[in-house]
Amino acid sequence: MDRHMSYVQKHPNMTKDRLAHFMSNNLLQDVNLRAAMYDGRVSGSPHVKLEIWAANGLERPTFAEAIKQEYKPAKVGHMFGPSWASHWVRATLQIPEEFAGKEVRLLFNPSCEAMVWSEAGEPLQGITGGNAIDMHVDHIVTKCAPQASEPLLQVVLYLEVASNGMFGNGNDVIAAPKPDRQFELKTADLVVYNHSAWAMFYDLQILKDLAAPLPDTPSVRAWQALATANAMVNAFELGDPDSIAEARAIGAQFFAAKGGEANHQVYAIGNCHIDTAWLWPYDETKRKIARSWSTQMDYMDRYPEYKFAASQAQQFEWLRVLYPTLFERLKEKVKCGQFIPIGATWCEFDANLPSGESLVRQFLLGQRYFEKHFGERSKVFWLPDTFGYSSQLPQIVRLAGAKYFFTQKLSWNSINKFPHTTFRWIGLDGSQVLTHMAPSETYVAQVTANELVDSLKKHKDIAYSNESLYLYGNGDGGGGPLEAMMERMRRVEDVDGLPRVKNAHPNEFYEHVEKTAKELVAWKGELYFELHRGTYTSQALTKKYNRQCEFLLRDVEMLSVIAQTADSGFAYPADELTRMWQQVCLNQFHDVIPGSSIEIVYKDSTAIYEEVVASAVALKQQALSVLVASSTDALHATGLAVVNTSSWARTEVIAVPGLAQQAGGVQQMSKRDNVALVLATVPGCSVHPVDLSAQAAAVEQVAPVCVIREEDGSVVLQNAFVAARISADGRLTSLLDLQQQRELVPSGASGNVLELYDDLPIYWDAWDIEIYSQEKVRLVEGASITVVDEGPLVASVAVEAKVGKASSIRQWISLSASSARLDFDCGVDWHENRKCLKVAFTWDIYSDQATYETQFGVVQRPTHRNTTWDMAKFEVCAHKFADLSEYGYGVALLNDCKYGYSTLANTMTLSLLRSPKAPDANCDMGQHSFRYAVYPHTGMFNESDVVREAYHFNVALSHLPVDLGATNLAALSSFFALDNAPNVVLDSVKAAEDDTHDVVVRLYEAYGGHARTILSTSLNVGAAYTTNILEEKEADLELRPAVAPIQGQSVTLNFRPFQIVTVRFSANSC
Repeated sequence: MDRHMSYVQKHPNMTKDRLAHFMSNNLLQDVNLRAAMYDGRVSGSPHVKLEIWAANGLERPTFAEAIKQEYKPAKVGHMFGPSWASHWVRATLQIPEEFAGKEVRLLFNPSCEAMVWSEAGEPLQGITGGNAIDMHVDHIVTKCAPQASEPLLQVVLYLEVASNGMFGNGNDVIAAPKPDRQFELKTADLVVYNHSAWAMFYDLQILKDLAAPLPDTPSVRAWQALATANAMVNAFELGDPDSIAEARAIGAQFFAAKGGEANHQVYAIGNCHIDTAWLWPYDETKRKIARSWSTQMDYMDRYPEYKFAASQAQQFEWLRVLYPTLFERLKEKVKCGQFIPIGATWCEFDANLPSGESLVRQFLLGQRYFEKHFGERSKVFWLPDTFGYSSQLPQIVRLAGAKYFFTQKLSWNSINKFPHTTFRWIGLDGSQVLTHMAPSETYVAQVTANELVDSLKKHKDIAYSNESLYLYGNGDGGGGPLEAMMERMRRVEDVDGLPRVKNAHPNEFYEHVEKTAKELVAWKGELYFELHRGTYTSQALTKKYNRQCEFLLRDVEMLSVIAQTADSGFAYPADELTRMWQQVCLNQFHDVIPGSSIEIVYKDSTAIYEEVVASAVALKQQALSVLVASSTDALHATGLAVVNTSSWARTEVIAVPGLAQQAGGVQQMSKRDNVALVLATVPGCSVHPVDLSAQAAAVEQVAPVCVIREEDGSVVLQNAFVAARISADGRLTSLLDLQQQRELVPSGASGNVLELYDDLPIYWDAWDIEIYSQEKVRLVEGASITVVDEGPLVASVAVEAKVGKASSIRQWISLSASSARLDFDCGVDWHENRKCLKVAFTWDIYSDQATYETQFGVVQRPTHRNTTWDMAKFEVCAHKFADLSEYGYGVALLNDCKYGYSTLANTMTLSLLRSPKAPDANCDMGQHSFRYAVYPHTGMFNESDVVREAYHFNVALSHLPVDLGATNLAALSSFFALDNAPNVVLDSVKAAEDDTHDVVVRLYEAYGGHARTILSTSLNVGAAYTTNILEEKEADLELRPAVAPIQGQSVTLNFRPFQIVTVRFSANSC
């Protein structure tokens, strides 16, 4: 017997351990392969001279500013900090003679992130310090050091050090950041790589990975890989370069065995998913982009086959503005096909919370940006890391000129495994996009054999398509692929035992699937994410601002279009509106609006929102000042110019500050805030006069609302439509439809029940609400009730209660004379720890489905938990309302800034506030104000006017005090109107992007049926045609006379269920 024979098959685990030790930085590193990986290393003066300057506070100075400062000597061991501080290191490098003719690298490990700058001010590459898997601390100083006969090479580099790790400054990934975190400069050496040893190391990484399943999952190639790796270790002799060549020759025999053409084909694309904000603020993201993308462009120079994709037009724009030379270099890489702008949108947005028009603007801004700067639009909608996908996305994607969709997030589902990989996703209206979810189940793959095997093993549609996408590179905090990944990628391109792999543009993958795949399966409707349901509620102020800005920008655009038509001297504020939409879309990033970022992000986003609101309010006022030139102060007003930007006529009670009780015919002053209440009837899309002197007569035309006090302490608010009984503890114990004589609250049940739940997720604090949280609830008890207003226009009560250990709520429950809607206006002082506050309403209505508003439509979800798929939807997202209807009747629960709903049997709940402690330790602490309402209606949902009522609940009538004798507001009535189709909504009116004199009108079918409607306008238009959402012509429309009372022109439009239609009116040159 041969005493030196290998018995690998008898001890595979020991051999795998041997390999691990041979490759690792452990006690054997002085004799294993690690000891051979550098042919030279020097540190300290004169070879590495370090000087440092620390910026003030949290400033992030530019290169030009930094080089003017006074630098002080430093050395390895220097500490960078505190958290988020910036430090600049000037490194003067002198290449030693013994490195002559060799490639020389600087190893610079600051334990945090950094950017390498040339002495001339060119950003060269990023640094990721520390010792994690994403570490990247080497920079090539020269590819060939001078020969001994030549002058010594001296290089000066600047290193911009950011005092934060790749994932911010918390002790745990999602922990709130430490304010005083420090980072040690661990290494600053000049080295010469032994490229043969590194190549052997990469060979062994692949072989070790292929052998990993042994002995539990044996295969011929796994045994061959283990035997090959073991033989390579045996061949290695430290200090003998020939032994490395011998070992590599052994490995080459293994890699020479190719896979067959029928093998699974992997299309690989590098990426460095950069969260636009998350565990770091926007300003740090701007530097992360430059660090990451400069690094990747360096790799493109070194690896010509390498392709890299990056999304988010906002990030490209930051690079263009802040790093113009780097942006120009990027454009060259785009031209040669290595750098691939992708995604089609302004940022990688949250797909649950933004409105339909916001999603349109994401694509409009994104596609226009990519086309302007790179000459083409994206065909792929790229959204790998968002917490669920709206059922209207397929239609919006197609209308934006894209037709493919990529994600992988549903692989995180906590209850049910999503059943498809490559499939046709069918939206609400029937639009389809070819969709792929990477079977490797990650967008930060590391180029390992296991991941590639998973691309085949976890592919759920392999019967129809034998291809998959594979996204590799460090991400979330940026970084991207590393040199080691490039090297491993070269080794796995075509080797027996693994799928075939090639670097490819994602378009190539989708186009190949489109041409070759057999009948792909389809998935209809939303892609509901069974995790992160708490993101519908966390960071309430951000969500409130988003809703406010969406509707405010809608008003500004519509009124500015009208003002431009009314006064040729008025200029539509196109540039400012674009800028504001960019800011709102930025804050819709998928870790900002969901509430899953650190506290400093929300200070930034709040400042952005406040600036947008201020600018939008000013622009709205400018447009109104053109339309209502005779505005005056309230004390001298004889009337009001009431502005209705919805397309429906409205009769409502409005509050007018500054009017005295005796002014005109004011019939009621609100006792809550001492403002006059005025009844206004206003046509749709109009600026309409309300004569204050006629208020008494107007109020007489409606039945007054009144208050009835009952012996048990309950209070009844009653008008011509409903009677609502509020118990002494603030609960809705009865809601009687007076016209139908129908009681809506079952005996023994109630509504407006405030519930406080324990809210302790398994891990993802700000992200998750767990199903078991519903098992532990405490009702808010001990409320008091006070009558406030007693009619004739508004009746109201105030309810006050303590909530939890340290919080309180005050509600104003009101009923107006003009509507069956019962409003709840809430103020909460919130100081809980991991609690969730909800409000519940139980109705005498039974249905297996509840209806929830989504972008440009509605979705129905089960009210039972028959299956695990039903159960998983215990908390769902909705926009302005949810509705529970049975045959003949229903009730809607409306809101003005909330998104988390649940309906189980006949009880509807709305999530109001959460109090997670990570990653923002102060999430939602403090004062909150919000409103919700219940709206009963006859008929099922699709026979109701719930959509209209929800719009009106969110978009109040605005008004200006005027002197009616000095103005002609009749000329400003009804700029747009819809006829014959109550299921069609006029959602937005704006100027065209490429010609502000053209008018774009967006409409949609809201209930799920066909429609034929007439859109009339009083604007002076010359032609009309339908467009996509990029405002490009699709089909001509015939102009006809408008439907009375509008004087103007009209077009007839046909809708399929949930269809979005965009109409463009060109300006009349006459």
